[in-house]
Amino acid sequence: MSSPQKSKELMTVYAGWVIDGSGGADQEKVRIRIQNGLIAAIGASEQSREERSAVLDLSGDTILPCLVDSHVHLFMSGTSDLKVRARQLDAPFSDTKKVIARHITAHLLSGVTAVRDGGDHHGHALRYRDECLDTDQTPIQLQAAGRAWHRTGRYGKLIGRAPAADVSLAEAIAAEDAACDHVKIVNSGLNSLVKFGYQTPPQFSLGEMKAAVEAARRKGLFVMAHANGKIPVEISVSAGCRSIEHGFFMGKENLKKMAEKDIFWIPTAATMKAYCEHLERIGENQDVACRNLEDQMEQIAAAKDLGVPIAVGTDAGSIGVHHGRGIVQELIILKRAGLSIQEAIQCATANGARLLNLPTPYLLARGLPASFIVVKGGPDRLPDSLLSIKKICMKGVFFDSGAVPSGA
Repeated sequence: MSSPQKSKELMTVYAGWVIDGSGGADQEKVRIRIQNGLIAAIGASEQSREERSAVLDLSGDTILPCLVDSHVHLFMSGTSDLKVRARQLDAPFSDTKKVIARHITAHLLSGVTAVRDGGDHHGHALRYRDECLDTDQTPIQLQAAGRAWHRTGRYGKLIGRAPAADVSLAEAIAAEDAACDHVKIVNSGLNSLVKFGYQTPPQFSLGEMKAAVEAARRKGLFVMAHANGKIPVEISVSAGCRSIEHGFFMGKENLKKMAEKDIFWIPTAATMKAYCEHLERIGENQDVACRNLEDQMEQIAAAKDLGVPIAVGTDAGSIGVHHGRGIVQELIILKRAGLSIQEAIQCATANGARLLNLPTPYLLARGLPASFIVVKGGPDRLPDSLLSIKKICMKGVFFDSGAVPSGA
């Protein structure tokens, strides 16, 4: 592992292009001055040959903010090996913590410096955050739900648990001792891979969801709702959940309400693309999975037009969706659905930071931390160029590709 390239007290970087995370047009021929880990100045500038010898020349490269993956499951790998997946589902913490460490390293090497975990049955990701994560050594922000909530007998056991028989969902949330970062509620089933457009009934009623959201609010927590289909999403939106996870087949009326209420949507469309590829590989019919993906892309296009805040979440850990690399697939899908690369990057940076209420906005602007990714070539090569990041800068310290401190 090579040593980091530390910035001087005052350092000048010349970039060919900058995408600042705001969703606006990229800037060309940009000069960035970095001082004490912060961006002291940023703007268009020409440089002389004399300047070039004293600065970091990235004039053939693009700079963009570090990335946020707003929906991951760190306990599970993206492998399609069912034996490995079965072991990971019930592995003890002593084994899972090694898996989580590898996944965090994969995220960092892909430029992802903040992740929101959607839960696991044993709460291992939350325990890892509390017992193993040294943020001084591993520069990643990890927010964890611990164990998600689902109704007894319904989908959700692999990522959580159900309230006791004599306890309401709201009462269970109120009594929870684990210091989680958000509450995850499963309010629908999974999408069918054999029947297009199939929608499961909601797991919780509007009254139950409203009470649950209020119980979480009293603890200072937002609710992320796993919800597919019109009725489960409508209930989750009306109850005041902070974000809708997946949202397949939720329909335009729900999207309108989400835009009005400023409720985030995390489409996780990469999961369905991965299923299409997996089913083709094993010789099974992929038609429904591919139709599911196309329908989700149509919803993404509608969400853009309506002004729904979209954040990138990959559901990494799902079959075929690998930690770190999965974010590139999600960005590709957002582009195919009609977002510009600048808008797609906004979903993976500033929007994710706002959803997670991070201390910094994941934008590139004067006065903000000098934390960004360097990729070869211009914006036209994104997001594929994220698969081979050239450098990562964290608060003014530059690391070559593969040299990001992971603590693993």
